[in-house]
Amino acid sequence: MKLIVNGEALEVEATTLDALLRELDYEGGWLATALNGDVVPAARRAEFKLSGGDRIEILSPMQGG
Repeated sequence: MKLIVNGEALEVEATTLDALLRELDYEGGWLATALNGDVVPAARRAEFKLSGGDRIEILSPMQGG
C-alpha cells in the first residue's frame, strides 16, 4: 500500500501503525507518531489501521544545540 511517511511516498506491507514502525525499523517508546494529523499514543498504535494515501509523521527527539 502507498503511504506518505514524513513527507516521502513509500510502498509498504504494514496494515497498522505499529507494524509500519517495525517494517521501517523504528524502535523505542520515545517516538511520537501522528496519523493524518492526529497524534497516536504509543499504547494505541496497534489499533490504528492504515489505508492507502494515509499521511504518517514519525518524530524522534534530537540532541544537541
